[in-house]
Amino acid sequence: MTKDEIMSLINRSLFASVGYTDSSGKQNIRRVFCVWHDGIGKHLISTNTSSSHVREFMKNGNACLYFSDDDTFEGICLSGNIKVHFEKEFKQLLWNDGDEKYYSKGVDDEDYCVLEFIAETGKYYRYDGKGELSKEEMQGTGTFINGYAG
Repeated sequence: MTKDEIMSLINRSLFASVGYTDSSGKQNIRRVFCVWHDGIGKHLISTNTSSSHVREFMKNGNACLYFSDDDTFEGICLSGNIKVHFEKEFKQLLWNDGDEKYYSKGVDDEDYCVLEFIAETGKYYRYDGKGELSKEEMQGTGTFINGYAG
């Protein structure tokens, strides 16, 4: 897969699966809405601060992020770390009209935070083969872009 094909897959996925190990050693996975990207290797996810996965990421940021398209049998698995952000700049970036139904106090709601996933390694899979991504291929421009076209 080319870098452009991988970005196309990430952008059309809309959702990703985030995997992590909790403090008791159990493997966990969550399905998250994920449309803000800086290249292949950095992604932003809004979520509830009170969620168990946020508590775990604050203790141990090791995680993986998987994007897929079941119709085309394509996937990309990224391994790296998650940082939990409470800064208003991150929260405002991901805020959408209507989000107050989830966060009644608006962008300043203490139960609203943003996860930043930063990949260290990456692999892609497709019907015609698989491959590994270099750090250079995963590097972005330093600016997060909303890849949601709808």
